[in-house]
Amino acid sequence: MVEKSHTAGLWPTFYEPFRHLGTRMADWLSPASDAKSDENAYRITMELPGVEEKDIDVSVHEGVVTVKGKKSAEREDKGDTWFFSERQYGAFSRTFRLPADADGDKIAADLKDGVLTLSVPKASPKVAEAKKVKITKA
Repeated sequence: MVEKSHTAGLWPTFYEPFRHLGTRMADWLSPASDAKSDENAYRITMELPGVEEKDIDVSVHEGVVTVKGKKSAEREDKGDTWFFSERQYGAFSRTFRLPADADGDKIAADLKDGVLTLSVPKASPKVAEAKKVKITKA
């Protein structure tokens, strides 16, 4: 259910299309990612072209993986009668909640060709052992 407050006047109507613009921009600028699993592990991949390893921080806290980083790139071209300069700067952050059977303490990260791959092994299921209970006389 979505609740919307109706307010009289022109300003709320004018403001409405821009209300969630910041969230939409953050989603648009976030790196593309996907998550999948197999029998042994969960894998998260993120596209990070142009981002260096030193500018990426991966952390795990209470079952949540957070990937933060920053991109800074500059390009400059010159010709006899022209000049072109382009700069890209920005920070990003993505979070992923791990399933209950993921072993976040053994996460591994690999950066190759602008793609970051996180591998989180699945925890071995604990087999409950039967315990003998001693009966005492009262």
